[in-house]
Amino acid sequence: MPALEVANVAGTQEPEYGPSAIQSVAKQAETTPYTELQPQDLRWEAMESTCVETQTFYLMAEDGHIGMTQVIYNNVAGLRTSCQFNTKVFYPDARPPLWSSDALDGYGFDDRRLSFYADGCAITLNEDASSYSVKSATNEASIVNLTVTRTAPGFQVGTNGKSFFGTDPEHPWGSMRHAFWPRCHVQGSIITKNGEINFKGRALFIHALQGMKPHHAAAKWKFCNFQSPTYAAVMMEFTTPPSYGSTVVSVGGVAQEGEIVCAGAANAGQHSQITSDPDNDWPEPGAVKFTWSGKTPNGEHVQAELEGSLGPRLDRVDVLAQVPAIVKTLVGGVVGTRPYIYQYAPKQKLELKLQVGDREVVEEGTLFSEAVFIS
Repeated sequence: MPALEVANVAGTQEPEYGPSAIQSVAKQAETTPYTELQPQDLRWEAMESTCVETQTFYLMAEDGHIGMTQVIYNNVAGLRTSCQFNTKVFYPDARPPLWSSDALDGYGFDDRRLSFYADGCAITLNEDASSYSVKSATNEASIVNLTVTRTAPGFQVGTNGKSFFGTDPEHPWGSMRHAFWPRCHVQGSIITKNGEINFKGRALFIHALQGMKPHHAAAKWKFCNFQSPTYAAVMMEFTTPPSYGSTVVSVGGVAQEGEIVCAGAANAGQHSQITSDPDNDWPEPGAVKFTWSGKTPNGEHVQAELEGSLGPRLDRVDVLAQVPAIVKTLVGGVVGTRPYIYQYAPKQKLELKLQVGDREVVEEGTLFSEAVFIS
């Protein structure tokens, strides 16, 4: 879930700089499609200027529960820093999702900035950088105690995972970065007021940094997290506002236990069966198609495709509905933004079609997908 901190959504629209004012990570990927993550790539940057930095754990339990835990570090113009811990649980019986969001006090980092802590909350990377402990008692409605262990290498697209924004490439004024652990095992639970949920299953971890106001960097997002018995296929795609030429940047990859099959920026997300949401006129998708293209470490060509109906949405999040009326008026009136997040996990399992060299594999799995519209 892209972090849309309210204070960072507010502001004025930018001039139209054009597509030359974004240096997409896809340019790096032309020569270096991806690099495997090292421990230093998981450091919190904790910028002292405007930014939103997140660590998000996407969870798929063996019993059908789907969840998310997320910590957000948010800085507004170097004047105010805040942190938030979010938890969301989607139930297999289609009851309304559980959502907890709590401001954090006493936050900080360890000496290497690899682990985050706050009062009642800790996200700790272990010594060999292979697993995170995620613990939070910040909300009695969702007490989190999870261990997420990487079972395939992590990656970032290009050499550093970053797209840069600015008319002078040598002195960019903004950035966007994603680092992935595409294939993880999760153990532990989330204790709710209705009982304990065992989240034993699979997980995806993403460390993201938006080194500027989020609505200046992206106008919309497509997100894919597909997990099957053998494979993970993940994608994070954003489209810039017209100020940066409505440029599309798509990062992601396909992994299996112990190895990355392919990763890079030669991916695409496509929405179809569009219906206009009567409450906001956003083009809500009814079906998706995600494609990945790349090469294995051994140089074999890889093509992967995931396509199907999204089914009924799990949730629709009106971001501005969660903020005070005076802020809502400011953001909606001055900026013209009304961010919504649409979340899906089709009941019917979808098929990943994967071709590696002359070998073809088709495997069913579970999809969690988001469509985000900001401006």
